[in-house]
Amino acid sequence: MRVARRLAVLEHLYGVYDRFCGRLDGLACRKFCDACCSRNVTLTTLEGLHLLQGLTAERRESCLATLAGDLGPNRFRPRYTTNQIAVLCREGHEPPGDAVDHDGSRCPFLADAACALYPLRPFGCRCMLSRHPCGEQGYAALDDWLLTVNTVFLQTIEHLDRPGGFGNLEDVLLALGSEDRRAAYREGQPPLDAAGLIPNQPAPMLMVPPEHQDRMRPLLAEMQQGMAG
Repeated sequence: MRVARRLAVLEHLYGVYDRFCGRLDGLACRKFCDACCSRNVTLTTLEGLHLLQGLTAERRESCLATLAGDLGPNRFRPRYTTNQIAVLCREGHEPPGDAVDHDGSRCPFLADAACALYPLRPFGCRCMLSRHPCGEQGYAALDDWLLTVNTVFLQTIEHLDRPGGFGNLEDVLLALGSEDRRAAYREGQPPLDAAGLIPNQPAPMLMVPPEHQDRMRPLLAEMQQGMAG
């Protein structure tokens, strides 16, 4: 699948998820609620390309300069992708833990407690939803159903971005920072030599527990409507 088509599918998936969130009740997330906006966001290289291409040239250079001048030394760098974890679960292994340093470092794209890149934010930001204000409790509260939905979307986006990579927001955007790098990605040469990036994997199966399968079917059908072709 060509990159332009994969970008269109990604936007479709974002739209499906945003509509799904609009049907949820009892979420505490609001504009200017930035307690969970840390440097620990992860994304695929396809999402990174989508974000960078959505900016004007001037804004893109400004964002990349911000990252280059203020890299978080303790930023979370994942060792496993969602689909790698799915394989381990299928084989009966305990999912590995990734140590995340919640050191209070804020996302470099926050401006006055709001996301400066909100319309282009990756799925890792979109799916951070909570039933109570994170700043009051110190953590987000996601129910099991929402965790299942989030996992399926993460698996699907990773599967879509092959042979791309996965990593921290800062690492991915800097790896795609030059036009040459973005052009190479479009030609099927993702920047997997960049520090902190790991290869995406195909989805071995969707991690939907039995109690959520019936509930998940309509959402899966909506996701698949924009993925054919």
